[in-house]
Amino acid sequence: MLNPRKWFYPAIVALAGFAGGLAAMQFAPGSALAARHHNLRIVTAEQFDLVDRNGSKRATLEVRPRGMADLMMFDSEGNDRAELRVARDGGSSLNFYDTKGHQRVLIGETPPGRNGVAIYDTAGRQLATLSAARDNQASLTLYDANSGRARAGLGVAVSGEPALVLFDQQGRDRLEVHVGANGKPGIALADASGKSIAGLPVSEAPASTR
Repeated sequence: MLNPRKWFYPAIVALAGFAGGLAAMQFAPGSALAARHHNLRIVTAEQFDLVDRNGSKRATLEVRPRGMADLMMFDSEGNDRAELRVARDGGSSLNFYDTKGHQRVLIGETPPGRNGVAIYDTAGRQLATLSAARDNQASLTLYDANSGRARAGLGVAVSGEPALVLFDQQGRDRLEVHVGANGKPGIALADASGKSIAGLPVSEAPASTR
């Protein structure tokens, strides 16, 4: 019985690396730091604040203690709604938040070259992730907002083989559908222990030697 797990599972696991790497870039705005010096053409400082005509802060540009460059933009109520970040190691992300401070969308890149988009619900829980690796393998994963576990994954391997994987409430692989490099489709069903219980195509039994 054909089984697409050999290539599709690495794509799902890599998504965790993408989300985890970007998670390290999530920090609250830091305290203001005084400017060092300035002249007529160049102003050098560790933080700049941009205010509107009423004196309300609408944007902040700073370098965090860990070396991250961060541009934060606020709405008229002072809520942080968008941030552009570049880490010391080159990882970068663009983040969007709602009025309650919950992250809703993240677009980013983390070394060694995984790029993607993550979407979150109104409580800040991850709902979907679309990412691509440096070798051009792409994956889409959908999550259960209640448990946080992956429930469905769609991916295309480097060789061009597509596959769809469905998971149960515990995150276990229960159904896989794929099309092989030779163009032949396959399907596999598994029980809660991970044992295959049905599938197509079925491997032929070896010919009798009698």
